[in-house]
Amino acid sequence: MTSNAVCWRHPATALVIAMISLTACATGGSDPGGAVCPPVVAYDQAMRDRAAAELEALPENAVLVRMMADYAVMRAQARVCAS
Repeated sequence: MTSNAVCWRHPATALVIAMISLTACATGGSDPGGAVCPPVVAYDQAMRDRAAAELEALPENAVLVRMMADYAVMRAQARVCAS
């Protein structure tokens, strides 16, 4: 090994220490007040009427009816989140 081979290890070590130290500053995503709300798509009245008619045509025990009810709850939660 040459006499300057040891010197090449120190910058890499310093870089690792600097990166570890800087990660402590990157806490933006874990702060509780910084929630990102999903967008709520706006549907016009004609599309809502058509969706209601299609849901009414499904059998009462259809899985899609339950899924749409869950979707309505998620849309309401997204609206509250955005306000």
